[in-house]
Amino acid sequence: MKVMTWNVLVGGGGRRSAITSVIERERPDVLCLQELRGWTRPAVPGMTAHVSRSVFGQPVAVLARSPLRMTRTRTVWWRLHHAAAIARIGELTVVSTHLNPFSAYRRYREARWLAARFGSRRRMVLIAGDLNSLDPATDHTVRVDRLAPRYRLRHLGPAGRPDTRAIAAFLAAGFADLGAGLADTAPTKVDGPEFSGMRLDYLLASPPLAARLRGIEVLRDPATDYASDHYPVEAEFDL
Repeated sequence: MKVMTWNVLVGGGGRRSAITSVIERERPDVLCLQELRGWTRPAVPGMTAHVSRSVFGQPVAVLARSPLRMTRTRTVWWRLHHAAAIARIGELTVVSTHLNPFSAYRRYREARWLAARFGSRRRMVLIAGDLNSLDPATDHTVRVDRLAPRYRLRHLGPAGRPDTRAIAAFLAAGFADLGAGLADTAPTKVDGPEFSGMRLDYLLASPPLAARLRGIEVLRDPATDYASDHYPVEAEFDL
């Protein structure tokens, strides 16, 4: 099973054909999308979509390619700046989400709730999306210092150091950071002043799912350089 997550930047704008071309080239079985402003129904041939609206932010979605089908879906919006789209696909629970981009503390609260709600040592669970968060295993001092002051504050904790509490909350709940050590996911060659070369897009797996990982990569190529300000992340599982 191939899974992809991608923040497509404010609904794709005039880039939707480029986004769709990448998706069709990669043909993921499960696709998690964020920032779907203006997409009433993501039009990806051969895939059905569960779109979750947002009160304050932008919609997110989970898509499944036939013959896979979603047997149960739900939306979480009241605890999140954006939203979370949850879908049950066979034995796999997929959560596509987009955490708070402005406040490290609110992002941490969102992550802590999602980790507590969906963490499991027995079930296969995947949390995917733009988490706007820095991982606790990396020294992010230089990355954060490169940011303009207005954007730097988004990634500083109460002690004035790079804030990694959101990802740490998922790890404490047993999730594995499948992309640890991978290349940065933002920005691409599309201008993104709020980024400084950062890995903000994640695939987090519960232990039973992490054990089935075959490979994971950030899709950095000429097609994805200008399709969004984030690069997609793709993983394959032995399911």
